[in-house]
Amino acid sequence: MARPVTVTIPHKLGKAEARARIESGFGQLQNQMAALSVSRFQQAWSGDRLNFSAQALGQTFTGRIDVEEQDVRIEVELPGLLGAFADKIAGRLRQQGTLLLDKK
Repeated sequence: MARPVTVTIPHKLGKAEARARIESGFGQLQNQMAALSVSRFQQAWSGDRLNFSAQALGQTFTGRIDVEEQDVRIEVELPGLLGAFADKIAGRLRQQGTLLLDKK
């Protein structure tokens, strides 16, 4: 059974700038995750929602990122063994997302 992970990150960038940062940051994330044997990344924007999927430990996980005017909501469904890492993944998403969306 899949274990959901949801992280909401507030920001003061506005929707357009937050989306631009997500677009560039997601590409960097793919490169970092490839070094950890996470592969087969797929992504597609639908309005202000980024739907994505990838494989790790032989299992496919899916998620979405919703970009709003004042926050970004990340939801990931972690199947089987990956669910054991849910708390660690949520913490990492919150940390990296906050850094990415910090107004500079």
